[in-house]
Amino acid sequence: MDQVRAEEAGPEVIGHFSTWWRGDPLPRLRAVPALTAGSCQDVRLVASLTGLDATAVRERLQRGHQPWLARIGDVPVGWGWVAAREAVIPELGITFALLPGDRYLWDFMTLPAWRGHDVYPALLQTILVEEEAMRFWIGHGRDNAASARGLAKAGFREVGTAHRRADGHLMFVPSASAERAAAAVVYLSLPMTDL
Repeated sequence: MDQVRAEEAGPEVIGHFSTWWRGDPLPRLRAVPALTAGSCQDVRLVASLTGLDATAVRERLQRGHQPWLARIGDVPVGWGWVAAREAVIPELGITFALLPGDRYLWDFMTLPAWRGHDVYPALLQTILVEEEAMRFWIGHGRDNAASARGLAKAGFREVGTAHRRADGHLMFVPSASAERAAAAVVYLSLPMTDL
């Protein structure tokens, strides 16, 4: 009975994927007083903020991942990672190599006291402006409405959603232009379908 209901309900949305390409508009954000953002090479600082041990931070750096920090004055208030060579989406069991000129953004966090102050979109926009790349990709879980709002504020456009069928297989449902959806499918290696 439960299997029948699951099949009737259709595939389950697991995550949303968004992109920003060089030349896309960058919406104007409200100013966050004293906010600065930039890449960071301080392994100990990154480890203490993210809860990773220093070895894990060094491993990410060696794999071509760069941490970025947002600060209010001298106080770190948010962070995220930029992948330049490969990306891993453990929730989907996907690992892919990035093409030159593409970046995958992942593992972002804003400290609770600073949520709702546009730290996340400001950090994203700084990365878009300062990274020498043409296309940026990012995903978020189906229930992460705060991330979806921050991405839209920063100028990202949703390109599609990953769905899990009742049989466990994954598929990609596009919500953007054919060109952008096709580019996303190259990375995700999921069959593309319309629901």
